[in-house]
Amino acid sequence: DIGTGIPTEPNLHQVAQEVAPTSRVVYADNDPIVLAYAQALLLSTPEGRTAYIHADITDPQGILAAEDLTDTLDLSQPVALSLNAIMHFIANERKPYEIVRQLVEPLASGSYLVLSHGALDPRPGVSDAVTNLYRGSGIHVQGRTHEEIVPFFDGLELVDPGVVMPHRWKPESEQARAEAEAKDLWIFAGVARKP
Repeated sequence: DIGTGIPTEPNLHQVAQEVAPTSRVVYADNDPIVLAYAQALLLSTPEGRTAYIHADITDPQGILAAEDLTDTLDLSQPVALSLNAIMHFIANERKPYEIVRQLVEPLASGSYLVLSHGALDPRPGVSDAVTNLYRGSGIHVQGRTHEEIVPFFDGLELVDPGVVMPHRWKPESEQARAEAEAKDLWIFAGVARKP
């Protein structure tokens, strides 16, 4: 899970270990605030394992070479790479597609990429306002269109329904889907399997 953020309940390892207690999860983030709370990410089941590495997504080789990663995960076996709400903070000049490619390349066949990304809002001025708000706080944000988000999954087999707004994945009902549609959530999410 790269771009972990401040621990919440439940954390990714808690969800995974509830289903499979032997799950191993490595968290990576470069935010010093997340580092201060990292101990909360290390509370694993006795059968599983978690680790935290202080690392920057713009250095994928550094992440892949981190001792805590290689001690915790066996990359010769399928793993899931989680890049949720992180890639829209990577400017085009920092080569975001290349970063994802470098992170996926060493993963075994059968591995998964889970990625969500803020999208450009079609309403006039909304995306500009959000961008200006972030950048005014010193945080770069790069909204992308659906067509610009899909290439993050190049070379992988998209899982149905593909790269869509999150509420289209498994709506509880048609009414829940319609209510989510009305909220105008301009986020796209996708899951893909490495062949």
